[in-house]
Amino acid sequence: MIAGTAPHTVPKNSVVTMPAVDRRTPWTRHLPIAVLLGVLVALNLAGMPYYLLATAQRVRHPLHSWLKPTGIVGQAAGLGAFALFMFMWLYPLRKKFRFLAFTGSIAKWLNVHVVAGLCIPLLAALHAAWHFTGLIGLGYAAMMIVVLSGFVGRYLYVRIPHSRSGLEMSLEEIETERKVLLKYVANTAGLPIEEVERILAPRPMEKGRGSALIALTRMATDDFDRWLATRRLALGVRGAAGTRAVDRKVLALVRRLARRQMGLSQQVRLLDATHEVFRFWHVAHRPVAISALLAVTIHVVVAVAMGVTWFA
Repeated sequence: MIAGTAPHTVPKNSVVTMPAVDRRTPWTRHLPIAVLLGVLVALNLAGMPYYLLATAQRVRHPLHSWLKPTGIVGQAAGLGAFALFMFMWLYPLRKKFRFLAFTGSIAKWLNVHVVAGLCIPLLAALHAAWHFTGLIGLGYAAMMIVVLSGFVGRYLYVRIPHSRSGLEMSLEEIETERKVLLKYVANTAGLPIEEVERILAPRPMEKGRGSALIALTRMATDDFDRWLATRRLALGVRGAAGTRAVDRKVLALVRRLARRQMGLSQQVRLLDATHEVFRFWHVAHRPVAISALLAVTIHVVVAVAMGVTWFA
């Protein structure tokens, strides 16, 4: 509990169990991904003196044998991009077949799927030596569309309440977790539960289904409201502490749990609309992903058949 706050903000006989939450900071959680992407970005930047040259001038550059599409670095990056692109198609299989549960939770698979999607464009750019023409240009364009639409899909996915295993939660499970989070936030923050509930109450939503664009606008509005509410809650915690110092780690935990609690309330209101938008997204995402798969596969088959590889 934060120093200087009321010792009991929920009934003494109530048991407030610590909800499941990742206590790591966003920086700690994302550090390995940031390092991986940073290395790939650095490789692309390091090769820019070569990539910015005209095609006729590249052959005289000292790094040409390494950075050209059939070079050691260029083709290794292409093989890596192709391997990751094929690996990404295992995620839909994991979602569809339950017997693959031993390979890890759907949530972890999604995280790996997203990281692979971030790495592929950087690897593909290294392989193409930043010269996107012909079939490889078409495949890269389709791949970029898939990656960008993947960000939208990820945004929609996290707006549907899921358990830590990645399975969608029932309304009863959502309400149970929301109440546990509310009690724990109030107890940890040292504020009356009624005040915390008032601060984190979602904005009333007008009736009517509306369009997909309206649903997306509401989601973005909810994100902003959640940010404002957690700021108000932090100010309330500091005000309750008075002149006493507030533990930053505890305050960060309170804000993280509060965002989760308020997010559940907001997501329930838009659950049907989110499902509908998600279905539209799948309809648009799959054909482009299949087109990118075909273009990349044809490119690889032709390259291997013509022997333009350093490993053949």
